[in-house]
Amino acid sequence: MNKNDYNIRLEIPADYAEVENLTREAFWNVYRPGCTEHYVLHCLRKDKDFIPELDFVMEKDGRLIGQTIYMRAWIHADDGRKIPIMTMGPIGILPEYKRQGYGKALLDFSMEKAKGLGAGALCFEGNIDFYGKSGFVEASTMGIRYHGLPEGADASFFLCKELEPGYLEGITGEYSTPQGYYVSDEDVEEFDRQFPPKEKLRLPGQLW
Repeated sequence: MNKNDYNIRLEIPADYAEVENLTREAFWNVYRPGCTEHYVLHCLRKDKDFIPELDFVMEKDGRLIGQTIYMRAWIHADDGRKIPIMTMGPIGILPEYKRQGYGKALLDFSMEKAKGLGAGALCFEGNIDFYGKSGFVEASTMGIRYHGLPEGADASFFLCKELEPGYLEGITGEYSTPQGYYVSDEDVEEFDRQFPPKEKLRLPGQLW
C-alpha cells in the first residue's frame, strides 16, 4: 500500500448495497459464527445520532475495499455532566486487503475529519493491538467506565482517544454504547437472506 493507491470519499446511497456486502465479508466469522455488522450498519444510517459527514468509503482500482461510520455518543460524568463525544464503527476492510495498512489509513483519515467537526474524544470497543497504533488507550486508564461492566472485570476491549488534548482531563464517568448498535438475531437472520449464502463457522478466538 502507498498513499496514492486509494481514495477515501463520502458514501452515497448508490454504494449502500455494496458497502453492506463489503462489511459482511470483512466481519464474517471473525467475532462470531456469521456476523451482525452489515445489518448494524444498515440500521445506523437511519439513526438520529448517525453523522453523515463522517460516513466514508475507501476505493482502490475502482472497487470499494473499506468503510467506516461515526455516531454521536456521551460520557455520563460522575459530577452530573453529559460530555459529548463520538463513537466509531463498524470499520471494515475486505479480507484480501487486511494487514496492509488500509484500515489504519482509513481510521486516521476519518479521525482527522471527526476532529474537524468538533469531536473532542472517541470511545468504542476494539482490539488495542490494532487501535493502539493510532493512539488509543484502554479507557479505564482515563477514568472512563463501560456501562454495566462489573468492577474488576476485564475492560481491555473498551478504548478511548482524545482528539482534542485535555478534553477529558479531570473527568470520570460511564460510557454507554448507543442503542442503535443493539440488534436482534432474528432481524439479522432475516436481513442476511438478501446476500449470497455463506457458511457460519465456530472458530478459535471468537467472542460470541
